Amino acid sequence: MAKDKSGDIEIQKFADHHVIMQPNPFRKVLRRVADEDLDDPVARAEKALADLSGEFKNWMVIETERLAASHAAILKDGFTSATRAELFRAAHDIKGDAATFGFPAAAAAAESLCRVIEHAPDLAKVPSELIAHHINAIQAIVRERISPDTISVAGELSRRLRGVADEYLARVNRDRPEHLEAILAPSIAPAD
Repeated sequence: MAKDKSGDIEIQKFADHHVIMQPNPFRKVLRRVADEDLDDPVARAEKALADLSGEFKNWMVIETERLAASHAAILKDGFTSATRAELFRAAHDIKGDAATFGFPAAAAAAESLCRVIEHAPDLAKVPSELIAHHINAIQAIVRERISPDTISVAGELSRRLRGVADEYLARVNRDRPEHLEAILAPSIAPAD
């Protein structure tokens, strides 16, 4: 067996082949840790999330206020590309954050509102009550901080809103079959 003079590579010579052993550079930078000192990054992340959970309601209140403000701007100025975009972003952010923050029924209602915004051919013709009911439902779910005994009520509210929104979208998109398929596709049901 011959060694390279630099000590970096070992070469084992055999009659019919050579084995080249590359050194492991990580041995110089890694250190051994005793089993009792092992770090669990998942446990740390879960603890950090639990420590922040008290803030979740406040964050959701801020998001619902943003949603209500964007709706107020639409009521004042009508649907413009900017007001439509802000309403969609506010609803979409709630849709994405609400389940993580403990408001799955709000996520379902926000998803339904996003579908209305995305699939209505003319948002100016969408009944203002339909949008207002979605926003009011989201605000009520967050305000009341749904508990295990009332979550089924909030889930039912979200399901009914989704049903009404889907019926409306199916009716206004009857002559647009490419949209109808996307509208009527099943989605994740709101959590009870």
